[in-house]
Amino acid sequence: MSPAPALDEPPDLTAWPPRDGVSAAHGPALLDWAADASADRARLCLLRGARGSGKSHLLTWFLLGPTDRPRTTPHATVPAAGLFTDAFAWELGRQLGYGPLAPDRLLDRLTADQRPLLLLVPDLHLAGRGPADLLPAQPSTLVRELLLPLLRLPRTRAVVEVGDTDLLDAWPGAESIDVGAAPHAGYVPPAGARGTQDLTALVPRSDDGRPRWDLAPASAREHALDQALLSPDTRRTVRELLTDPGFLVHGSAVSVAACLADERIPTPPGLRQVWRAAAPQLSDPRLGTVERAALLHTAALGASPALARYLLPLAEQHPFTAVWARPDAPRTALTPAPDGMGRLLAADPLGALAPLDPATGADTAAVAAPRGVRPDGIAVRRDGSMLLLTDTGALQPVTSSPEGTAAVVLGHIAAHHGHLTLRHPELRPTALGQCPVSGTTVLGDEQGGVHLWALDTYHPNPRSQLLHTAPVTAVACLTPPDDRDTLVMSAALDGTVRLWAASADPLPEPVEARPAFVTAMAAAHSTHGPVLAVAWDDARVHLWHLRTGRVHALPLIARCRALALSPELHLTIAGPDGTYALRLDGSRLWHQPSD
Repeated sequence: MSPAPALDEPPDLTAWPPRDGVSAAHGPALLDWAADASADRARLCLLRGARGSGKSHLLTWFLLGPTDRPRTTPHATVPAAGLFTDAFAWELGRQLGYGPLAPDRLLDRLTADQRPLLLLVPDLHLAGRGPADLLPAQPSTLVRELLLPLLRLPRTRAVVEVGDTDLLDAWPGAESIDVGAAPHAGYVPPAGARGTQDLTALVPRSDDGRPRWDLAPASAREHALDQALLSPDTRRTVRELLTDPGFLVHGSAVSVAACLADERIPTPPGLRQVWRAAAPQLSDPRLGTVERAALLHTAALGASPALARYLLPLAEQHPFTAVWARPDAPRTALTPAPDGMGRLLAADPLGALAPLDPATGADTAAVAAPRGVRPDGIAVRRDGSMLLLTDTGALQPVTSSPEGTAAVVLGHIAAHHGHLTLRHPELRPTALGQCPVSGTTVLGDEQGGVHLWALDTYHPNPRSQLLHTAPVTAVACLTPPDDRDTLVMSAALDGTVRLWAASADPLPEPVEARPAFVTAMAAAHSTHGPVLAVAWDDARVHLWHLRTGRVHALPLIARCRALALSPELHLTIAGPDGTYALRLDGSRLWHQPSD
């Protein structure tokens, strides 16, 4: 392996593909700008030129260069054609490892992220989607709402293709590369504008006349709704598409999202709510049909029952199928509850505790909870007494009597960690988890340590292990049916997931490390063996089959703060956007090749 080039070393043109035409004329200038990240060099490079002049050819040549040159390697390339602000943010967040984020949340993440960002934006002049008389259809809206705030971040540099427009001309000191107006040698004029043919006429029909969007050409799936917005009878043509579940599964998620942003357009009941939840994930071009249907079905369960019923047969072909959804029920903590209290115990943002019906997600009763306490974690004894981890990092026992075993055991655990935190603030508890069978409980702390306790009997001290070099964000544990040992699972802000069999030394390396952090964990013994669910802040959950080490990743349609996993592989996901449950198919998850 050859050594990486020094940061101040000029780019070696021979490391890029052979130059010809536009890349020969303008490639050196583009590389010179990209390689110079000094403070006195412009952070914005505008790529100008008429249609067909070779702008895309030049950017493609640039992207085919070596990836071991940090200054000339883009961190994200987001073609802006047909994207409005939200859709651009979703794709940029995906490429940067944050997951599909709304523009304001993306800007918050980038503001906090100290790493440099080199961004390529092809076709900014073709940005915009939705009704032509609304702002999201204009490229200038994307500039104003997202690109300018991005460029104001001092670590952002960008190459932006603006065609022959004046977009971003007002940015002070921007450099420009103008490739001219003459067509480059490889330019092939488009066959014709898509408005000249009826795209819905290209969609095959079933014997009873229904559109077969699964067999439709890509152009029809992508642009049928755009064309409908321009038709003389807009209301009818748009409604035909928005009421067709087949189109919602196969059509452009971005086009639908832009259309639904127009409150003048009538829609089926609940569709706007469904799309707000599902569109960020549905906009991922890598998703297959069945996965799109499963995500859309999950969102529809809580807002559009008729759509959910239609999608169910297709959604059931996926490794997960939503069982219920409660977008009106935000939660901060979940845990399996003892018999008689319901299968799950949940806390809401105001601190209220309630058992949940696992079949419907409905609250089945109220549970007494201390006033003013907002739990981020819950552990429950068999007698119903609880240990709460509050949002301040304090541990709060909840018992029916100030005396007895529960009060002694839980009070001692709370006092132990309270005293530790007073002497060593870095040992403040940050995560709480529990084995769903034995009740064994694990705590994570700010230093990166984990502490294992039994809740049913008194022990003076926990079994402890320093597993991470950053604050622990989630913990879980499992005790085998034969009660031989307890397996502890933990994750931290450094993006690592660790396993520790409590009777032995921890594994020397993390079992997983990603440029993201874990927000929740849950584990269970299932008919397929022990399973671990790990929710990440980039809107993914990783499902581990612990015996084989196989992992299957699933997208999430809502932010996750807490997980609960049953032996039947029902996964309950909770957070500020609501609570929903998935039925997992273990055979498809771990015993079939992934798509």
